[in-house]
Amino acid sequence: MVHFIGAGPGGADLITVRGARLLGEADVIIYAGSLVNPALLDYKKEGCQVYDSASMTLEQVIEVMRAAEERGGVTVRLHTGDPSLYGAIREQMDELDKLGIAYDVTPGVSSFSGAAAALNAEYTLPEVSQSVIITRMAGRTPVPEGEGLRKLASHGCTMVLFLSTGLLEQVE
Repeated sequence: MVHFIGAGPGGADLITVRGARLLGEADVIIYAGSLVNPALLDYKKEGCQVYDSASMTLEQVIEVMRAAEERGGVTVRLHTGDPSLYGAIREQMDELDKLGIAYDVTPGVSSFSGAAAALNAEYTLPEVSQSVIITRMAGRTPVPEGEGLRKLASHGCTMVLFLSTGLLEQVE
């Protein structure tokens, strides 16, 4: 079994209870070393194999998962934040589906929730905004035509931008 787990916004104590438990049960952990707090690896059991996916291709990641599955092992694929937001997990799921390998997803605390908590802020306020748009600027990966930042901003909702810090001039 492969468990995709959201690592949360950075703090090792902001992972979900389920995520921490699954990390402790894993025989193999594959994590994005350039993005995930390595302190989360403290949850692993002794003898667990750890792979940093920062230097791995999709094919290499899938091969590690396949090999662990053949041995009857449990694999954790640890992603930043919440895997459902810009998690790039679909391509891995598609490959696992082709191989007939079961998987599930454990959500994580998203960085947009962590940011609000760190700022003592609330995204939705009566008579100010009751909706939140989560989006990003077009970069190497385009956004659909109807989802340009200017068009989304015209709604007057609170907007949360991901993956856009290198594009601040365009955002402004």
